[in-house]
Amino acid sequence: MEKTEVVIAGGGPTGLMLATELRLAGVAVVLLDGLPERTGESRAGGIHARTLEVFDQRGLLDDLLPQGRVMQAGHFGALPLDFSDFDTRYPYMLAVLQSVVERELDRRATELGAPVRWGSPVVGFRQDATGIDVEVGGPDGTRRIRAAYLVGCDGGRSTVRKLAGIGFTGTDATATGMLADVELTEPPAGQFFGHRRGAGDYSAVQFEPGWWRLVVQRHDLVMERGSTLTFEDFRKNYIEIAGTDFGMHSPRWVTHYGDAARQADRYRDGRVFLAGDAAHIHYPAGGQGQNLGIQDAVNLGWKLAIALRGNGSDAVLDTYESERHPVGARVLNNTRAQTALQRPGAHMDALRDIMGDLIDMDVVRQRLGLMITALDIRYHTKGNHPLAGRRVPDGDLSTAVGATRVYELLRTGRPILLRLNGNQAPSVAGWDDRIDVVDARSRDERWAVPGVGDIAVPAAILIRPDGYAAWVSDEPTADGLTEALAIWFGPAA
Repeated sequence: MEKTEVVIAGGGPTGLMLATELRLAGVAVVLLDGLPERTGESRAGGIHARTLEVFDQRGLLDDLLPQGRVMQAGHFGALPLDFSDFDTRYPYMLAVLQSVVERELDRRATELGAPVRWGSPVVGFRQDATGIDVEVGGPDGTRRIRAAYLVGCDGGRSTVRKLAGIGFTGTDATATGMLADVELTEPPAGQFFGHRRGAGDYSAVQFEPGWWRLVVQRHDLVMERGSTLTFEDFRKNYIEIAGTDFGMHSPRWVTHYGDAARQADRYRDGRVFLAGDAAHIHYPAGGQGQNLGIQDAVNLGWKLAIALRGNGSDAVLDTYESERHPVGARVLNNTRAQTALQRPGAHMDALRDIMGDLIDMDVVRQRLGLMITALDIRYHTKGNHPLAGRRVPDGDLSTAVGATRVYELLRTGRPILLRLNGNQAPSVAGWDDRIDVVDARSRDERWAVPGVGDIAVPAAILIRPDGYAAWVSDEPTADGLTEALAIWFGPAA
């Protein structure tokens, strides 16, 4: 029987990101997918600011940025949202196809020793007090892999979730979205999103020179999952709503989806975890789904590594659900609201007029935009410092070895005690094997924190591997640090 530490079911963005996180920590990983090979389907079309920051933290962004196109505006229910003044190095959405993101993550996972094993579906498992036996199907019959944990990143119809008996509750579809990646002989003068007309709305966005993504949403139609949408069916529906087909031809991908919104009742069942679409599905309003799954993976990866290295307690693994389940629930809630805002009729026209006026107010625009981009997430963390539990800003730093940035320090995937501006206290004695200590000076006196405002640069920050602050102090003191270290990284050596 093959043995490993973590089996990941699903070779999409979530599974690939989790594999890279675990391999950075030296964890043995087997990454499985039931498909015979990668489909090449374009799928999701954008990466938001917080995910761009996560990629920067792991050194993945330099190769990805040139392959996308910067769009400084997003939307909420097809009402435009300006991101350009958000407090991040990446105040925009990067229009880049999921297939491109998968290619980059696949390359990194393979380099780190976790290539996808295709044609290898998880078909069963049995867990006990010391591990889990995962049954894997394939052309040569069923085989077993012994592991410590199994993570289902295997999509909305997750086999792992079903085998674990985890409920997937929510709301059924009330509308259908149809999508086609095509070339146009009569392209529109500019890009547009969410023009409402009749019983639906339509959009046209150019991702790469020469071809476009057209989308039409119908509120008077619910297509069955698994049913086929032909290119001619798509063209007919698009013309009916938009009044033109822009001379569409040469389709690369045609698909449909509904606005069903469901979330796993729990993200953990003993040694089994769920992440990405296996844990939540929703309408792709605002382009949040791929981002949500990647951030699930980054939250879970370091916690599994801590547990496997014998330092972290089992309670650390429980924080994956307590932190990420509310974030997923919020996305389901806002996508339902966005779908409702796009419904036809005079009453909704009136509501959209009012919402449009409200979004013109900075406080509303930023509240909605920070939610869509996930820049405002705050995990429950002891301490009343405004940065506690939030993502740490990517401040410019000077160290004994030269200039750097906070996110460059996170490239190794290890936790960091960052001591700033000459504050030599506190220490991490007893945790030296698990925590990197960095002394640096901030080039700025204040840092901008999304949703909070400017704050004085702290004296010291304990930064989790996912970039969130586990402990913060404005004074050269160790008050509360020992407790935070023990909670997140186990007892002192």
